[in-house]
Amino acid sequence: MRLFRFFHRFASPREFFRIAGSMIPWLAATTLLLLLIGLYLGLFVAPPDYQQGESYRIMFIHVPSAWMSLFVYMVMAGAAAIGLIWRIKLAHVIAISSAPIGASFTFLALVTGSLWGKPMWGAWWVWDARLTSELILLFLYLGVMALYAAFEERRTAQRAAGILAIVGVINVPIIHYSVMWWNTLHQGPTVTKFDAPSIHFSMLAPLLIMSVAFTVFYVVVLLMRARWEVLDQEQRSNWVNDYLEQLSS
Repeated sequence: MRLFRFFHRFASPREFFRIAGSMIPWLAATTLLLLLIGLYLGLFVAPPDYQQGESYRIMFIHVPSAWMSLFVYMVMAGAAAIGLIWRIKLAHVIAISSAPIGASFTFLALVTGSLWGKPMWGAWWVWDARLTSELILLFLYLGVMALYAAFEERRTAQRAAGILAIVGVINVPIIHYSVMWWNTLHQGPTVTKFDAPSIHFSMLAPLLIMSVAFTVFYVVVLLMRARWEVLDQEQRSNWVNDYLEQLSS
């Protein structure tokens, strides 16, 4: 019951703005600590790969970015569905605030994948099933952002962007299972397998730490963007005027 009351309060724009503001510094510090630990272990402690040598270390950026590109999209689509079904304003805020963050993760995954693929495949880009579906994911993110900006009326923009986000969910399982459904150049799963991961713990540990760091980083940036979105939507509210007066004084 207390948990329900907390989430009910958290859904209020005013309470969300206050609680998110208090969470951001702690989460930012956690992100920095995890990034430092993960990068140190990945770059200096983990041994070279027996096949790829030192070039595999880009994995500690590429893999978390790719994971986050899918995770953020699911959050965005889920929030959009909640906003459309139950008409919760904060859900739309979370959805639209997630779009540019997810696009950034997707772009980073594509760039680092190209850098990793050049020495492995001999080409910066191939029309591989995984790469192509990941590129489509980037276009979906950009489409959501473009639709939201295309309408002056906020509710119409939220509905249009939300519908596209939900429809685009079909691309997520395609990305995830593409290496198993088709004969692709992209490496198959090594961590999320039903049996033991086919990666040594010295490499797995920094990879997992970096994945957690990227997740917490997403939460930090999401809360920051969502707070500004809430201020924009609630700019005529008394509590926003009081907050802006406190900042100016």
